[in-house]
Amino acid sequence: MNTVTPIAGFVILVFVALAAWHVRMALGSSSARSGAVPSVSGEPLWVPSVQATLAVAVALLVFACLVAAMARFISVGIPQRTLAWLCYALALGLIARAIGEFKYLGFFKRVTGSKFARLDTLLYSPLCLLLAVGVTFVACRRGI
Repeated sequence: MNTVTPIAGFVILVFVALAAWHVRMALGSSSARSGAVPSVSGEPLWVPSVQATLAVAVALLVFACLVAAMARFISVGIPQRTLAWLCYALALGLIARAIGEFKYLGFFKRVTGSKFARLDTLLYSPLCLLLAVGVTFVACRRGI
């Protein structure tokens, strides 16, 4: 077994789990969404619609498929070189999310103290960084 297989499997599993979580949030109660978006003084900055939350779930499943195709678990008819570049773009997006926009999310946020801010610091941003490393590793080992 090569080193790509378990890492790709882990990354795919995390993306699928995140997609399932977003479906649960979209179809569940408002308590399922607690801590899911930045808030100020206890009020969320926005309330994601069911459609937007489901769209995020679909995007996460597409990311899982991208990694699965890059790892050659599935065939999608796209050249490996193209898949690799898509993986690198995904990794950059995940790194950008981990860094954040310097006010409400990411490692360098200034607004702290909310449930989201704590979860973002302890879970969301580190997970984005870990996924970026995993996606990059799979792309480097299998692609260009």
